[in-house]
Amino acid sequence: MDHAERAEYERLRRTLGMRNRRLRLWGASLLLLLAVLMAPISVVATWVNSEVTDVDRYEQTVSPLARDPAVQDLIIDRVTDGLVHKIDVRKITDTLADTLADHDAPRFLVDAARSLDEELKGGLRTGVRYTVARVVTSDAFAKAWDNIHRGTHTAATNVLTGEGGGALEVKGDTITLNVGAVIEEVQEQLIGVTLVGAEDIPGADKSIVLVHNDHLSEARDAARWLGVVGPWLPLAVVVLAGLGIWAAPSRRVALMAAGIGIGAMMCVLLIALTVMRQICLDAVPPAAQSQDAAAAVYDTLVRFLRQTIITVLLTALLTVIAGYLYGHGRGAAAVRAAAARYTQTAGHALARTGLKPGAAGRWLRTHRPLTTGVVIGAGILVLFLWNYPTPASVALVLLLVVVVLASLGVLAAAAQRSNAE
Repeated sequence: MDHAERAEYERLRRTLGMRNRRLRLWGASLLLLLAVLMAPISVVATWVNSEVTDVDRYEQTVSPLARDPAVQDLIIDRVTDGLVHKIDVRKITDTLADTLADHDAPRFLVDAARSLDEELKGGLRTGVRYTVARVVTSDAFAKAWDNIHRGTHTAATNVLTGEGGGALEVKGDTITLNVGAVIEEVQEQLIGVTLVGAEDIPGADKSIVLVHNDHLSEARDAARWLGVVGPWLPLAVVVLAGLGIWAAPSRRVALMAAGIGIGAMMCVLLIALTVMRQICLDAVPPAAQSQDAAAAVYDTLVRFLRQTIITVLLTALLTVIAGYLYGHGRGAAAVRAAAARYTQTAGHALARTGLKPGAAGRWLRTHRPLTTGVVIGAGILVLFLWNYPTPASVALVLLLVVVVLASLGVLAAAAQRSNAE
């Protein structure tokens, strides 16, 4: 080719390369955008699915409710009110006054007996409340609560699907707390202790309204849908993000972009949980009489969801930091140089002690990028396969990865020192 043909060839190749780069950029951006948008849905769906299908996780979720002071106070007050309401105080005072009158008691004493309604009701309330509180705050009740709900495995499912019966139920647009287990235990301890007969004690279907919201049905329908797709969404997010990073012209930049995007969505999800909490508290009806109990129930039910969000946020932050450290920035270069210097110093000191890594050390030194990638990939795989990862488990895996990489670097440096000698 002459000079003109060569110039035309180079121009066409540059044009084709720019078009290919632009196409890869658009494709990678679309894949990463889908992964980022699906990340919060994936987190919520995974939480819903775990609460519905894992009985151990469910028990861990609802168990603290039986031990929460605000929930205990609400149950004690409601059960006490129901029991005292069944007692006919007027009938008791009239009977006492008639008895005094039949025995020719002074008139003022008979009239005083008829006016003891409030005093008698107050005394009865105190006695009944003491008995109910003793039941609700006992270890036996907490254990019974765990055993009952582990066996039924319905409370969390009812909140999310609105079906069946259990401790927490959805009735239309209302979330109620069923205290039947409390009532049954109180029945055994109150009969013969107070003036309430067995037939007057409320039945085991006694329930307390916690939250009423006109949009609860829509939220429950969304939870059902999330429960169906929950097992597949995390894998879909990982695949989309991986394809986007692979297709991007700069994979390091794409990795950092994915981390920043997913981290931002986790922050949005945390804010949404806070806003939803306030909405639920504002929707507490006057009949519930306890925002503290409603807040305790909400915080207890979503605590594992919040923990998962923080875990994903921490992982995304570490991904961004890792992408930066492998870049060409001055700070990243300084960190890499310092790490190389320390590992080399440690490796040389190890070699001076007489340790010779031999062929394994030489292989590690020759295939350093491969071993680094394998160790980091193994750490990511461990986190992905971890049943319910937490921020602590992420920190543990990160520490192990750093220790292994440092150890391999020290062995490689020791092999280099041995060969030099």
